[in-house]
Amino acid sequence: MIRGLEQLSCEDRLTELGLFSLRKRKVLGDLMAAFQYLKRAYERAGDGLFVWDMIGGKESCTSGPIPMTDLSCLVYGLEEWTVVEFLKQYLFHLIIASLTIIAILVFFIVPLTIGFFIYLSNISLLIYQRNSELEADPLSDVWDRARKTIASFWDIYARIWHGYELHGVENLPEGPGILVYYHGAIPVDYLYFLSRLFLWKKRLCLSVADHFVFRLPGLKLLLRVTGVIPGTREECLLALKNGYLVSISPGGVREALFSDESYQLMWGNRKGFAQVALDAKVPIIPMYTQNVREGYRTFKERRFFRQLYESTRLPFIPPYGGLPVKFRTYIGKPIPYDPNITTEELVEKTKTAVQALIRKHQTLPGNIWKALLERFDKRRKSD
Repeated sequence: MIRGLEQLSCEDRLTELGLFSLRKRKVLGDLMAAFQYLKRAYERAGDGLFVWDMIGGKESCTSGPIPMTDLSCLVYGLEEWTVVEFLKQYLFHLIIASLTIIAILVFFIVPLTIGFFIYLSNISLLIYQRNSELEADPLSDVWDRARKTIASFWDIYARIWHGYELHGVENLPEGPGILVYYHGAIPVDYLYFLSRLFLWKKRLCLSVADHFVFRLPGLKLLLRVTGVIPGTREECLLALKNGYLVSISPGGVREALFSDESYQLMWGNRKGFAQVALDAKVPIIPMYTQNVREGYRTFKERRFFRQLYESTRLPFIPPYGGLPVKFRTYIGKPIPYDPNITTEELVEKTKTAVQALIRKHQTLPGNIWKALLERFDKRRKSD
């Protein structure tokens, strides 16, 4: 025992004497042993282990005008290894970031593609209008050729991407009526329905849309030719009087943004559609598309986004998805006009009918994998 160090701990004695601890000495010994092993292996191959830049050119650690000690060469080698490790980590993070960006693009590419096709449809109508020098009412039959072209395109897209099916067309009345449907995150299923209905029956169904739709730039002609209307009471009554089908989603944008795979209806206190149906003395027909929430979704509801929508009435939450799940639209039995029913009772009756279609044809809560597997199920579900 060294005099004067009796009261110190082992680590303090080593520090006082300027010595490494046993652990550090063991690690250093292992590193030097590894270095000596590698150096002998490379020397047997006729080359030095490490190469470093000097004024006179590249020299190995053990050669050159300024030879390095084993320890110095080992330290230099460790520095080179550190740079290599840094590059490995950099490349790893770069790959992860690239995969993340690709995943984000995949999630949003289909909704963006749908938007592109919608604008492409409007451009096609503009070209058709210019070439044909049309000045007629956009709802007149002279536009049927253009409507058929656009409807055929969307029907092909629906068949390929979603294996789209339409059931219950026989439940639609020959005359006017109000279609009430569940609103998905992206109502592309409703666009499929309009296209298939026009191709099968050559029938135009007018659509009630939210006010923000009419503020979207570059879609004016498309909205007019496809019969999209603001949905005032007067407009709806006039359309029904002229014998049109009129469709409306009482949940609207709120249901599109904040409903989820439970398929909860978010109608609030909206009952204008029921009052219009009673005033026009027309039936209400419920409609629902299977797996519409599995195809396209929105991010989980957050208080900030809900408050933002309620204050601005603008859909700031972007939809995502676009998976090729199976889409089947079901048209339910019509609710006939009854002069003895109140508006509130008709709203509840309609809500019950839509919910019945959801319970009958939808797995609850919705499941993406099951919706994808239904693409391979060739059995046609009963109406």
